[in-house]
Amino acid sequence: AVQLVESGGGSVQPGGSLRLSCTASGLTFDDYAMGWFRQAPGKEREWIACVSQGGGFTDYEDFVKGRFTISKDKAKKTVTLQMNSLKAEDTAMYYCAVYGGSCLVSKVIYWGQGTQVTVSA
Repeated sequence: AVQLVESGGGSVQPGGSLRLSCTASGLTFDDYAMGWFRQAPGKEREWIACVSQGGGFTDYEDFVKGRFTISKDKAKKTVTLQMNSLKAEDTAMYYCAVYGGSCLVSKVIYWGQGTQVTVSA
């Protein structure tokens, strides 16, 4: 069975940084594009970023461009989300995702369990 295990969430002050990790098992890691989504209380889940199967292509939602970086570590079968200059509005549950194909044109087929990020003074 496919498992996505996220870690790295927590509480941080505005302007701080966090690094989220998602380790995958039960799939051929190099075959799948992966991404991160988030969901704040009372809001719909929203896409943040994606990285291609090989890791050479990345894309970001406008509100995180320049602040967040997504990357893939094939050896560790891990996708990370480095989050800098965090704002209060970044507070949400963050989810790792596996796409069925290319990350901009295909659906998510697997979800992680989520990791909470809280940004407050």
